[in-house]
Amino acid sequence: DKGGQTINQLAHQALLQKEPGAACPVVCHRLDNQTEGLLLLARTEEAQLAMEEGFYHHKIRKRYTCIVKGTPEPRERTLRAWLRKDAAKARVQVLGHDAPGALPIITEYRVAEAGECARLVVTLHTGRTHQIRAQMAAIGHPLLGDDQYGDRAFNKLHKTRRLMLCATELRFSLEGRWAYLNQLKLTVKPSF
Repeated sequence: DKGGQTINQLAHQALLQKEPGAACPVVCHRLDNQTEGLLLLARTEEAQLAMEEGFYHHKIRKRYTCIVKGTPEPRERTLRAWLRKDAAKARVQVLGHDAPGALPIITEYRVAEAGECARLVVTLHTGRTHQIRAQMAAIGHPLLGDDQYGDRAFNKLHKTRRLMLCATELRFSLEGRWAYLNQLKLTVKPSF
């Protein structure tokens, strides 16, 4: 935030232009700092709880586009590992085995464009802090622009000053009152 307006505040201002007196919407999930793309907000507490539950039970799927160093092989793969968070250092560690404090992570990727810097489409099956960034770095293909888990010299060489990660798609498989959302496939193109 750094003194600026929050997403909730910005969305509320836009909503008030169309509906004076509208309540402030609430963010239903999070994106890592520097990640661009789709963010789901709810206008009621009931909707917020339903969407949060949808994310928790994997009834709402997130897909991302990113650019990584090199081209992963194989070109399509589902990665399974464990992630341990160090809140004090604001960093996570990817482990190849279960360990105290570690949570399972599942990340599926597909190479969309190969090259020295490859474009990937990534589907999250779990949604943990820094999951895509840490897991891609752990297999030797850090995200372009990621100095925390990645290759600072490579980023500098490619004049990349920001993270090349975008939440590009949301899909729903909800039941009951919210099933009408299943018809939606929300997408956005990344700026990179």
